Amino acid sequence: MKQIRGMLRIIFGRTTFGVVSLIAQVAILFWVFRFLSRYIVYFYGGFTLLSALVIIYILNKEENPSFKLSWMIPIAAVPVFGIMFYLFAELQIIGKLINKKHQANMEETEKYLKQNSKVMDQLSKISMQDANLARYIKNTGHYPVYGNTNVQYFSLGETMFEAMKKELEAANRFIFMEFFIVERGQMWDEILEILEKKVKEGVEVRFMYDGMCSLSLLPSGYVDELKEKGISAKEFSPIKPVLTTYQNNRDHRKILVVDGHTAFTGGVNLADEYINRKVRFGHWKDTGIMMKGDAVTSFTMMFLEMWDISETEAGDYGKYLKDPEYFYPLELSREGFVIPYGDSPLDGETIGKQVYLDIIHTARQYVYIMTPYLILDYEMVKALTFAAKRGVETIIIMPRIPDKKYAFLLARSHYLELIRSGVQIREYKPGFVHAKVFSSDGTKAVVGTINMDFRSLYLHFECAAYLFRNEVIRDIDRDFRETLEMCRSVSLEDVRSYPWHERFAGRALRLFAPLM
Repeated sequence: MKQIRGMLRIIFGRTTFGVVSLIAQVAILFWVFRFLSRYIVYFYGGFTLLSALVIIYILNKEENPSFKLSWMIPIAAVPVFGIMFYLFAELQIIGKLINKKHQANMEETEKYLKQNSKVMDQLSKISMQDANLARYIKNTGHYPVYGNTNVQYFSLGETMFEAMKKELEAANRFIFMEFFIVERGQMWDEILEILEKKVKEGVEVRFMYDGMCSLSLLPSGYVDELKEKGISAKEFSPIKPVLTTYQNNRDHRKILVVDGHTAFTGGVNLADEYINRKVRFGHWKDTGIMMKGDAVTSFTMMFLEMWDISETEAGDYGKYLKDPEYFYPLELSREGFVIPYGDSPLDGETIGKQVYLDIIHTARQYVYIMTPYLILDYEMVKALTFAAKRGVETIIIMPRIPDKKYAFLLARSHYLELIRSGVQIREYKPGFVHAKVFSSDGTKAVVGTINMDFRSLYLHFECAAYLFRNEVIRDIDRDFRETLEMCRSVSLEDVRSYPWHERFAGRALRLFAPLM
């Protein structure tokens, strides 16, 4: 009987309903295309001309060439279906409306994110190169460079989790949390217990998670459950069984802000594998940072800008600044510079990618990278290989045990070209690397949520912090070197020994890389 009930839950569950609905919509679309194909003799000439015009239009768009290729091939091969599907994707208006609201919210927070001219002048005297990068991030991404900020680095999700709980327990005014993945288990249960306690103490708690969670990790009414506990909760872009493209733009950010004076970000989500309480792909290596100081303001506003996308009116952002009466412990070092930044997939500006490229292009001695995925476009491949060719030690730490087989095959399809050029590929023997870390020359680093794949660089809402001349960079480099000792070096012989069908699959998947 138990097996029958389980089978019925699967048959009549939300996921099954969503899949069936999507299949039905796809079937209807194919039926329409098949109906039109009866008149192909009349339409062929017109669609051939139209496909040529559409391809010319795509070629002249300000867009990554890989995305252009992914559209041009189906349009040229099957003009009727390809053109109609392209127009369907291009004419989506919900994404444009989300971007318009997000930009309006950013304008509302602008007065709280003014650039301190003294900080910029100080940075310019030390490094004009990094001052120019700071101007780029401010001009295109809205967020200024700060001094007067302490940064602590966590080399594992377990240590970050303990620090998060400590800061949550100390909250007096408000708690903001925004995460990509939330799954019930030890990690989330402990945090939720603290949140419930803080609500009873009168602390304002806001919690937002990405709509992908409702597909398999959380029940559909989980937002209501949280609201019953006194927590203001939202689900960003819930997955619905409707053919649309805006649902491809997920909120991949991980942000925790406490009282406007402390903020966390990094790769760590709220699920037990991130703190190695559950084993999925061997040992889970993840990282994050905690900030205390002026730079926290950007993460506070970053959260509110996203929260208010679904609100009709902008909130009172000024009330969430750090309490003027709050003073940081005197022993905290707040030297160096920090630039928190967000990256939207809807504004046409790839800030996350540009910051990574800037680090690679300006490196003199070394570039250290930890990433779970390595799905690269031509520009990123050339940047990495050029750095190695000009003598920069370029090392990339990847998982030995992948979480997605197709992504691993795609990553390995780049190994031959990278290793030939002198890029060192190391695979983490204990298991899976989920960290998103760049560091270079002992002076600059990035820790955040941005993977080296098309989804993070082009399709997701992301966030990170650029660190320059900050003491914490020593800790980041130390962790990288210690992690290297647990890695296996990948050689050209290893790459050539991969099964031929895996090598072929990896290269064939490149056509669909922009979707992965």
